[in-house]
Amino acid sequence: MTPAPPNTPEDTLALYVHWPWCLSKCPYCDFNSHAVGTDLDHAVYRAAILAELGHYASLTNGRMVASIFFGGGTPSLMDPDTVHAIIDTARHLWGLTPGCEITLEANPTSVEAAKFRAFRDAGVNRVSIGVQSLKDEALQQLGREHSARDAHRAVDIAGAVFDRFTFDIIYARPDQGVGEWHDELEHALSLAGDHLSLYQLTVEPGTVFFRQRVAESTPELGADLYELTQAVMLDAGLPAYEISNHAAPGSESRHNLTYWQGGDYIGVGPGAHGRLTTSDFTQASHQIADPARWLKRVDQDGHGTAKTRMLSQGERAEELLLSGLRLSAGVDRARFLKLAGNDVTAFVDATALAMVQDEGLLELNDHHIRVTPGGRLVLGAILEKLLS
Repeated sequence: MTPAPPNTPEDTLALYVHWPWCLSKCPYCDFNSHAVGTDLDHAVYRAAILAELGHYASLTNGRMVASIFFGGGTPSLMDPDTVHAIIDTARHLWGLTPGCEITLEANPTSVEAAKFRAFRDAGVNRVSIGVQSLKDEALQQLGREHSARDAHRAVDIAGAVFDRFTFDIIYARPDQGVGEWHDELEHALSLAGDHLSLYQLTVEPGTVFFRQRVAESTPELGADLYELTQAVMLDAGLPAYEISNHAAPGSESRHNLTYWQGGDYIGVGPGAHGRLTTSDFTQASHQIADPARWLKRVDQDGHGTAKTRMLSQGERAEELLLSGLRLSAGVDRARFLKLAGNDVTAFVDATALAMVQDEGLLELNDHHIRVTPGGRLVLGAILEKLLS
């Protein structure tokens, strides 16, 4: 039986802070990220983030922050003083729960032991490193600026400085076979702590890879690679708790679980998203994506919100299913009822639901709805049928 991921109290918040700058734009990346320029003023960016924190604190009085995530971009390019100011301001405005998880994403090119210690002293207690591959030729193929040696060094430093760390690997790369991936995965496990994120390469519209027509793995090879990954990680004691994320029980990313379980979160910084729930509705927010326009709006209004809207009951239910069925534990039906206002069966196609159950791809009982291990291979198709 798959253990349920840990939960945080219902009235807490997660806080996401977006740093949109990188040393260069990777050819597979479709995130809101930009190559950093020499004219970047860290103090101006810090002041704008702190202003947005104040704006959202005024909308969420009485709630505490249970996790903070610095994402990007490459947040390890941030000044540690900026990170400290953001954490300290969040503590002052909301209060942080005991054991608040505070994660910062880092790339091996910007990792130095002294800087990691400075981030730790600023309040960061978990790092996530964008290793992506442990092979030099693959790193060049992915457009990364670090080497396999840099990746080893970054992981070693993270393990020495932080009690909790994780890193990402991209697999199903062009021309990568099952045997090659098995060897690289075993190599990654030899360096890993209690968490590892393993993503199959997807070629997204708007990326350099898309324009270059880089081919993804065939569905058959992708399935073989995925099944191998699950078997190796389970044997290593780091089972999947989400489609692409693996952890020892109790070491799951609490911040990401907030997203996947439909919890409330605040997003600040260019392009960040947020969800805030009252007793009557859930409000979706989206900050202005362009950094220059975002800064100008924050200077004018105290926040850079591009738009907010109230999600319909159907939209909220769809979000909960799209994210929750990625979890090995699935969607808790009682929680779904509370958040969506009706039972999950009211929002899915009854014929499709019966069909995927009969095919052994999905389980539905009084407590939860979740896809089976076989169903995870075709989750996209299952969701399309259920929500049609």
